Amino acid sequence: MTTRNPSVILPSLLLLLLCSCFSGGDKGDSGYAPAEGDTDTDTDADADTDADTDAIPDEPEDTAQPEDTAEEDCDDVTLVELFISPDDSNSMASPVMVRESVLDNWTSLNHVHIRTWEFMNYYGFDFERPTEDLAITAALAPDPAGETGAYILQVSVTSPAVTRAERDPMNLVLSLDTSGSMGGKPISLLRESCRSLAGQLVEGDIISMVTWDTSQSVVLDSHAVTGPDDEVLLDAIDQLNSGGGTDLNEGLITAYDLAMDNYDEERINRVILISDGGANVGITDKELIAAHAEREDGEGVYLMGVGVGTATSYNDALMDTVTDEGKGASVFIGSEMEAEAIFDHRIIEVLDVAARDVQVKLDLPPGFEITRFSGEEMSTDPREVEPQHLAPNDAMVFQQHLSTCAPELLDEDPEITVTVTWRDAVSFEGESASFSATWSELQAVDRRLFWKGEAVFTYAEALKDFRRYGQGSSEHSTAYTVWAQAQANAEALDADDEDLAEIRGVMEALAP
Repeated sequence: MTTRNPSVILPSLLLLLLCSCFSGGDKGDSGYAPAEGDTDTDTDADADTDADTDAIPDEPEDTAQPEDTAEEDCDDVTLVELFISPDDSNSMASPVMVRESVLDNWTSLNHVHIRTWEFMNYYGFDFERPTEDLAITAALAPDPAGETGAYILQVSVTSPAVTRAERDPMNLVLSLDTSGSMGGKPISLLRESCRSLAGQLVEGDIISMVTWDTSQSVVLDSHAVTGPDDEVLLDAIDQLNSGGGTDLNEGLITAYDLAMDNYDEERINRVILISDGGANVGITDKELIAAHAEREDGEGVYLMGVGVGTATSYNDALMDTVTDEGKGASVFIGSEMEAEAIFDHRIIEVLDVAARDVQVKLDLPPGFEITRFSGEEMSTDPREVEPQHLAPNDAMVFQQHLSTCAPELLDEDPEITVTVTWRDAVSFEGESASFSATWSELQAVDRRLFWKGEAVFTYAEALKDFRRYGQGSSEHSTAYTVWAQAQANAEALDADDEDLAEIRGVMEALAP
């Protein structure tokens, strides 16, 4: 039994493959426009299956129950064991697209895929960093919007900190979309993203660059930079211009060939794909990406996807699909400020790996079920939940809403246990850690980050109801009220948090 999160409906394998083959046509048709009567499944291939289809479908109902237990007796004996997973911990395009859309007064949001886990990834959680291995924390509180027996549980898995001076050397290949649709703002943001990255490189980093439209051009081949803002690299960036058609497949083949020419297990080996998302991706491309992402059960050449342009024209279906195969981050750059935020402040977080194949197991007391979930996948079978890599300076944060059919068991102060397994980033040896705490202990911890997590979670969920039902609807008003309470609780504990201020600014613009 497998359950996708409230924003996801698990498709069949055939449907997944079909939806991954985005049919092409002119890249000028890659934008989204609102439409009525759509239904959004937000799966791994959750975007438009046809580039000629102009609408993003609506979100599904918010249910994340492991299975339908309405007709079953309450099991107040069996421990509830669940495996949970986010999408890659650095996929975080949708919160940026929402923010840019609202600031541009495009308030329908029908063009944005709202993936709750991307909001949990994007906003910062300053958990105490372990010196080695991974750290687990958890916190619990009664759900103020729920009935008796309803609770909110936050679970986090945190990686050690790595400074810029400590990071591994890099072998990077920029695979750059310079086709005709990239004219104007997209090509400008592509150049700015590359410049921001150039400012963070150090002497000895290797960088290559291939541009693609209907043909490919290797602009730089295995260039060893002299340090930040290498003059040869900056000159190549300044020469980038848009024009022509598009050939993503050949652009990727060339990029991976360049990456393999300089492959080094002691380096961060990455292909960075920058595009407005209008290119096609098919089965051949996916197989190519997946094959390079996992070489002989070891470190591979991972793919980072960078979307550029405007939130109303960018098609993030491409990046969501290819980065899922490529085991890397998916981000959206809608401004020069965002380019700096990603490639300056978060460069290690989006490019490095601290722990591989991280899997999280959650043991709940008998009688409990998860009714709402911030992650992407949840199952009683670990084979049905794909492990994810975790970067340095990063955290997987899960927000779960719980209910119980046996509230009397809480009088016994039951335990919750979180078990995490992973592979070491260097040796690939298996590692594990476990955390246990009683119901009362979980409610006694510092709740600053707990309520921030709930503010982020209810923010994303309220946006879905805004998009699905419209501003001023009863559903949107209810979701807004739930968010406002969580936001107030979070701000009471950290009034100066910049993320919370940003969230409030967006939500107040969308108030019922």
